[in-house]
Amino acid sequence: MDYDKLIDELVQQVYDAVSDRYSPEDMARVRKAFQLAYKAHSSQRRKSGEPYILHPINVALIAAKELRLDANSVITAFLHDVVEDTSYTVEDIRRQFGDDVAGLVDVVTKKKKDKYHTTKQVDNYQQILASLHYDIRAVMVKISDRLHNMRTLSSMRPDKQMKIAGETDCFYAPLANRLGLFDVKTDLENLSFKYRCELEYGDIERWLEMDRERDRERLELFCKNIHGTLKDHGIQCEVQYFYRRPYSIWRRMHQQHVDFFHLQNRYYIRITFWDDIMDEALTEKETCLKIYNLLTREFRERPGSFQNLIEQPKENSYQCIRLMLLSESGIWEDVQICSQNMVTASQVGCMAEIGSNIGNWVKRFRRVLKDIEELGNGAFFLEHISSSLYYDDITVFSPTGQSMILPKDSTVIDYAFKHGDNCGSHAHFAYINGHLSSVKTVLHNGDCIDLHTSPQAHPHKDWIDHCKTYVAKRYLRIFLAERLLTTGGVIRCHLCNPLPGGEVIGIRACHCEDNVTDFRRIILHRRSCPEAIRMASKHGDDVVSVNYSDDPSAESLVINSPTSVTINRNGYAYPVTLEIRGIDRYHLLMDLVTEIADNLHLSIDSLNTFTRDGIAECRVTFMVHSVQEMVTAIQRLNRIEGVDSVWQDQSAKENKMI
Repeated sequence: MDYDKLIDELVQQVYDAVSDRYSPEDMARVRKAFQLAYKAHSSQRRKSGEPYILHPINVALIAAKELRLDANSVITAFLHDVVEDTSYTVEDIRRQFGDDVAGLVDVVTKKKKDKYHTTKQVDNYQQILASLHYDIRAVMVKISDRLHNMRTLSSMRPDKQMKIAGETDCFYAPLANRLGLFDVKTDLENLSFKYRCELEYGDIERWLEMDRERDRERLELFCKNIHGTLKDHGIQCEVQYFYRRPYSIWRRMHQQHVDFFHLQNRYYIRITFWDDIMDEALTEKETCLKIYNLLTREFRERPGSFQNLIEQPKENSYQCIRLMLLSESGIWEDVQICSQNMVTASQVGCMAEIGSNIGNWVKRFRRVLKDIEELGNGAFFLEHISSSLYYDDITVFSPTGQSMILPKDSTVIDYAFKHGDNCGSHAHFAYINGHLSSVKTVLHNGDCIDLHTSPQAHPHKDWIDHCKTYVAKRYLRIFLAERLLTTGGVIRCHLCNPLPGGEVIGIRACHCEDNVTDFRRIILHRRSCPEAIRMASKHGDDVVSVNYSDDPSAESLVINSPTSVTINRNGYAYPVTLEIRGIDRYHLLMDLVTEIADNLHLSIDSLNTFTRDGIAECRVTFMVHSVQEMVTAIQRLNRIEGVDSVWQDQSAKENKMI
């Protein structure tokens, strides 16, 4: 490849992206920054073999084109690795580019220490967040850096991929979300999912392509009819449909406990009107509502589907009017109405408000940071920062009117622990809006909670699965001291229950979490396990590539290298729980049992079933030796007459082992 030509083309793209926004003086400084970066990195190569300079150029291109940052930020993007990886110092940068650029470069440079407060990764996260106290631009450069690293992750070893993907899931994607960078957040999530769970990602991509081919004509017709309806009333707009990305699909599948083919709204339809054609007498919100009124005259609206995300935007400031409309095909379609300004704001987030309004974003961040600092920077720092940045907030109230902000989907348990450990540890029940409720009840915006405690009440083991906040999870982990399931030489995560033959990663268990436990072995996790992602983001150097097989001829544990092991669990069986739903008929239950026990020769551990209105639902736990054995069982059960769906319940505590 002609790298010199590629470098020239990419640098020119950076210049073209900013030439209409920067002064001639700033353009000269940007060119000077590239020349310095080119000289500093001239002898360096990336893992892929490419010249290293391609990385800072691409980071600068993201900062300039996708995030539309200012000149000093793009200069910082060019220079972000110069101090860390070459002989140049911050003072060298200061002499050539001034205090502002030097300060930004200093923030984005990882500090080398003899001893880290928590870990090298966590200390780096804290350094990035600390910069938000005075400037948001350094964070934007770090996000640009991470986005390009994720886009070029294929050249890395599997353990390094898991480390970097874990950092992205736990820190950088939530950070981009809170900054309103919807496109960046989505890209980071999907790239992380692709490298953590290649097989699942590939399956969903293939299914989405099948969907696109099947539904193209129907969706194009519906969009055309919407466009025609609005055009007839003098509204010029763009009507498009967008399929959700694989990670979003995967997350929704697990939230709703359905497979891909039973998941609704795998796509959405967006109506975008141009701001320059708006009626001068109408605001953006009023134009959105005008479009809403016109559409609901022509198409039937699904009752209760209307959402006004303009009046009450999400925490990341995403705005639109959202509703469900019935298409000519008899399908409820997810429709979003927004202005071009709203679309742009969702892409560049807080940077769309450069000027006085940027202070509002920084103020919200400082509120989150203050909360974290008050709780300390303990072992679960990452978990709290992720929940604080990722989730939409809700506001709830005590009977006296005192308000409390909690992450969306928080429960009474979270509310109780926010009042203090003693209150949380003795929470007994609550009255929510006057109704008697369990402490595991999910709270909603505006709820009034009258919490009742009792000296005899204590946390239950399942509480940790019913809370969102850092303070609650941290206390419960210490109180319950949950230990991972140990099996002859390896430790198997009790949260995700990895199976031989699946997409598995290992993490050396040599770190102590709040002095709860100290395993000094390799813990096996599914690559999609939240605990694995959290640990990889914190202790990335302890991630180990694992070949987890069921080969009867192989040894039980083989250390291939410091970063790679082969583990064989021949003879062991593991419990899996399936949810089966279908049309009730005579002999259905017997056919299910026969298929599992007689035909597949698998041992059934438990079976529960009930029938309502002709629909049968069955929950069965049985023992398998590998992922392939489980997949075969799902495929065979799906072929039984009357069965509509078979879904693995990964939330089940499948701890039994033989």
